[in-house]
Amino acid sequence: MIPEDPMMLMSFINMKLRDNYDSLDALCDDLDVDKQELLNKLANAGFEYNAEANKFW
Repeated sequence: MIPEDPMMLMSFINMKLRDNYDSLDALCDDLDVDKQELLNKLANAGFEYNAEANKFW
């Protein structure tokens, strides 16, 4: 359901956060995604979640 490639994943998640969710927790709950796995996968690719901006960078 969500992309495996880290760059595509980051883009997909940021689009969803921007358009549909006010927090990463809400996105993970709705999409049934393990938040820690998502954070780890994106951190391994050099991305970090910023809650204030509600996006990865």
